[in-house]
Amino acid sequence: MDPLPPAAALLIIDLQRAIDDPRWSRDGARNNPQAEANVAALLAAWRRAGRPLVHVRHDSVNPESTYRPGTAGHAFKDEAMPLPGEPVVGKTTNSAFIGTGLDERLRSRGIGTLVIAGVITNNSVEATVRMAGNLGYDVRLVADACFTFARTDWSGRPRTAEEVHDLSLANLSGEYAAIVTTAEVLAAAG
Repeated sequence: MDPLPPAAALLIIDLQRAIDDPRWSRDGARNNPQAEANVAALLAAWRRAGRPLVHVRHDSVNPESTYRPGTAGHAFKDEAMPLPGEPVVGKTTNSAFIGTGLDERLRSRGIGTLVIAGVITNNSVEATVRMAGNLGYDVRLVADACFTFARTDWSGRPRTAEEVHDLSLANLSGEYAAIVTTAEVLAAAG
């Protein structure tokens, strides 16, 4: 992986306590149990280097959502807790670019490269990566700093979390993003 430009921004998507609610794993376990530790390593590297970063927080308007403001699940997980002064962008849809001003915030700072991590790979992460790619950003999706859950596919076949994750990565690879690992990003960030 080529070195990252100094203005490459880290986007951490929806890594909130809500994702630990048992409702998310009703069809089976999640993948990448080390994802939070990898996010913490990325955050630490970005903070040490003074690189730009954005915490994306899902502010669900669904009264039944585990991500609803005012609930314990709305809080960030410890590994992704913003420090005072770090930007937090709240969103109410799956894409971090819809109705949030994120694109304007990034462009005003001259940011053209995004390193993306978070949850859920095949939902908010995929929606954000697709839109970022369509908006012309150079996107690096950190495969081992994202995770998802098992799902039943359209034909009724159960799919493991790893299968769902891998298919989502395959959908994004090339056209929307380069798929990378935490180790590759840390090496490229210098």
